[in-house]
Amino acid sequence: MDSDTTDNLVRKLRRWTELSQAELAERVGVTRQTIANIEKGNYSPSVHLALAICRELGATVEQVFGSEQNTASPTITHERNRR
Repeated sequence: MDSDTTDNLVRKLRRWTELSQAELAERVGVTRQTIANIEKGNYSPSVHLALAICRELGATVEQVFGSEQNTASPTITHERNRR
């Protein structure tokens, strides 16, 4: 599945924040494969994981995983690579 057709913006925001899949995974306590599957739309994260991912990416759950994400770009609320 193409990343442009996924139901979330994880890949786009992760790249914008200049994080690798492995770095994001480490920060939120999952494997790199879990992040890859979320980005591909093959795995829906738990609420806890979705919140952690969004916190690291500086966006809200609604912006990243919500139905409105296709019509509006999320506003990034933090600096790149804040850690």
